[in-house]
Order: sequence, then structure tokens, then C-alpha cells
Amino acid sequence: MVEVRLRAVRVDLQSNTPVLLLQEPEGLGRTLPIFIGAPEATAIAFALQGMATPRPMTHDLIADLLEALGSEVLRVVVTELRDSTYYAEIVLRQGGVEIAVSSRPSDAVAVAVRTGAPLFVADELMDVEGIMLAVDEEDSEGSGEAPDGNPEEIVGEFRSFLDTINPEDFSS
Repeated sequence: MVEVRLRAVRVDLQSNTPVLLLQEPEGLGRTLPIFIGAPEATAIAFALQGMATPRPMTHDLIADLLEALGSEVLRVVVTELRDSTYYAEIVLRQGGVEIAVSSRPSDAVAVAVRTGAPLFVADELMDVEGIMLAVDEEDSEGSGEAPDGNPEEIVGEFRSFLDTINPEDFSS
């Protein structure tokens, strides 16, 4: 497994779709781009910015449930790409036993950001799908801290994106 950092959550200008950028902090510095849904992108951006919501969002609820049940999120692993769909696992420790739970990468990252769990990509997946991509340090979000600048800017980008889409955009 290759440890990665969440480097950015941005909107791809060509497709107007949010993209998650997971980058190796060591070695070649490859980046795995994963297109994700707008709600998950917003959930990740909210967590990175430390934005409180009046009621728990779904990923906050998941983190709260895991804590209430005595489970610890050990790591998130993006495991494979099959039929143009990425797969991930949230690896938990419950009562001394490790349990891998299948997840969409976007949901797994949203939970990891909330719990401080490390992120990984399977070696073979990074070898095949990893790309060399320059990400400005000012765009970096991998530390889990808010990037420099206006914290509402990222959320504003997603709100603008949400204003431009229709439910039909997500149909197959």
C-alpha cells in the first residue's frame, strides 16, 4: 500500500465535476484523481474547514456511531478500479479485531477526514492509475487543516456547482 494525503478537492473545469486528489507525500509524488459526487465533495470540504452544521451530516453520524460502538478507524484504502468505478475499504478495529468495510472512496475519505485516519492506495492501482500532477502548496488540503485564504471559497465553489446541475445529470 502507498500512503497518500488528501491534496485537494476541486471542480474539474471540463466536466464541471468534483475531483478528489490523493497524492503520495514521498517517492514519485504520484496523484490519484477520483471523480466524486457533489454532496460528498461538500461533506469533505466542510470537514476540512471545520465547519459546524446545526445537525450531524451523514459522515459525522457515521463517525459518531463508530465511536459510540467502540470502533476505531485504522485506515482507509482505495483498493481497485473496476469497470470505471473505484472501490475502497474502511478498516476498523472492533474489540481487537480488524474489520474491512467496503465503501465508495468519497465516503471513506469523508469519514477519514473526520476521524484522522490515514489514507492509502493499493500499490498496483497507484502504479496503473497514478499520474504526475503539480498541486500548489496553497491548494493543499492534505494536512486536514484549512488551506490559507478564505475558508468559504471552497464551499462557495461547490455551491456554485450545485446551482448548475440537475438530477438528470446523475442518471445513467
